[in-house]
Amino acid sequence: MTTMMNEAETGSPGAVMPGASSVAAPKSSRARQFWKTLLSRKTVMVSLAVLIIAMLTALLAPLIAPYEPNAPDLRNALKPPSSDHWLGTDALGRDVLSRIIYGSRVSLAVGFVSVAIAGSIGMMLGLVAGYVGGKTESVIMRCIDVMMSIPLIILALFIAALIGKGLGNVMLAIGLGMMPSYARLTRGQVKSVKQLDYVTAGVISGTGRIRNMFKHILPNCLSPIIVLMTMNLGMAILTEASLSFLGLGINPPTASWGAMISDGYNHLRTLPLLSLAPGVAIILVVLAFNVVGDALRDTLDPRLRGAL
Repeated sequence: MTTMMNEAETGSPGAVMPGASSVAAPKSSRARQFWKTLLSRKTVMVSLAVLIIAMLTALLAPLIAPYEPNAPDLRNALKPPSSDHWLGTDALGRDVLSRIIYGSRVSLAVGFVSVAIAGSIGMMLGLVAGYVGGKTESVIMRCIDVMMSIPLIILALFIAALIGKGLGNVMLAIGLGMMPSYARLTRGQVKSVKQLDYVTAGVISGTGRIRNMFKHILPNCLSPIIVLMTMNLGMAILTEASLSFLGLGINPPTASWGAMISDGYNHLRTLPLLSLAPGVAIILVVLAFNVVGDALRDTLDPRLRGAL
């Protein structure tokens, strides 16, 4: 016992000193536990594989696509699947497979950019409303309530009709349409976190509002927001496809999955693949994002971990 006391006092190898090892081990174990829990279901692994394939397809589209996606070839219009055109050709003779490959670029770009727009604007509004409170909170949240009373597709249609078609406008329309959910979620998280002791201690010690909001409050509100972003990626892709199907999305001849479904609508009986192939692509990617989002929510929420 005397030896142990001497080791502890002198800092010899027998003593357990507070340091990097005592902190690093829990962090690494938490990271391992996170990935182990996230990948514990086969459906999640399959969904991640689908998303990785979709992203690689979008990045390597010029190398993968067998034909130029926007070049018409009227002599080969409406051809059934063959060895030259695996999914056939559309009414202008364009290769359907090549257009689906290039369409993944549009869909994924719209998904990520529109969610980034919605998340950044919504988080800032929710952060200000939840932290400042009072009349500022009332004005912001009443505007958010008005926007949330309108369905997303209707709101996106209205914004797209005001600002016009095009890739950038579609991203902005969908981003603004999804923004209210981020504002409400962030506001609720901020009002909960700002009551904690360490935030109160920061206020008492003289920490400024801006520093307190961005250093102590916002980082502790990010977990549910990240989950919402993951799940909204699929919704953004689906909304873009709906806008393109209705003619308010991407300008032709740019390949878009929604526009391809619309173009093949008149040929469903003779060549169903014109609409079926891009429709299956939308279903797979949207479903994969939703499955990964659900798994991420279950992993980050301690109350749901036991259900896995």
